[in-house]
Amino acid sequence: MPAPLHEWNLAPREARALQTELAKRLELTDRLAPVTHIAGVDIGFEDSGETTRAAVVVLKWNPASAPDLTVVEQVVHREPTRMPYIPGLLSFREIPAALGAFEKLSVMPELVMVDGQGIAHPRRLGVAAHLGLWLDLPTIGIAKSRLYGQHAEVGEQRGDWVPLYAGNAGNAGNETIGVVLRSRAKVKPIYVSPGHRITLETSLAWVMRCLGRTKLPEPTRLADRLASRRDQRK
Repeated sequence: MPAPLHEWNLAPREARALQTELAKRLELTDRLAPVTHIAGVDIGFEDSGETTRAAVVVLKWNPASAPDLTVVEQVVHREPTRMPYIPGLLSFREIPAALGAFEKLSVMPELVMVDGQGIAHPRRLGVAAHLGLWLDLPTIGIAKSRLYGQHAEVGEQRGDWVPLYAGNAGNAGNETIGVVLRSRAKVKPIYVSPGHRITLETSLAWVMRCLGRTKLPEPTRLADRLASRRDQRK
């Protein structure tokens, strides 16, 4: 694992200031090694929020069989939650457990898909972007709902997408921070944004390559399924 980025015991004001500084270190250009393994990450909470649970599934990338990919490793890591829920600071609540899960892996992926936002965040540092900096790996944020930004209506067919622009209602800017993708026909769209060491265009391409018959790309779908097994104690 790379050297630690920062301490976790920060006050909310300090954490927001740190987000702004860390966002300047993101690389939104493609710097990917040849992809042989892709990880999906899902992070949730148990015990009324007192315990953070991170699930990581590593898949062998084979373009000939995609999106049917072989699971080569999966881990679940739990630890006490370090920060209460504060809007915009979810990565400080979630990432410590995710890092614990990655430390247990014997196979390190070249690409990571995270259930959460990349740069589609008010300070451009959602959980996927923040995790990418910690791991120094290319990361993509794939969220089920919009945190920030504005967009037009999305077509109803699988593969239809529109840009997600920075800004709030009535104040959308020209900065494109992600895409809103109809990943399954006539099903609510997903929100795709780059995290670190990858462009938006490449992020979208990888998500499309990994889409099976369901709404989510296989890496995050399988991580979500693993995380939902409450009796899973790996």
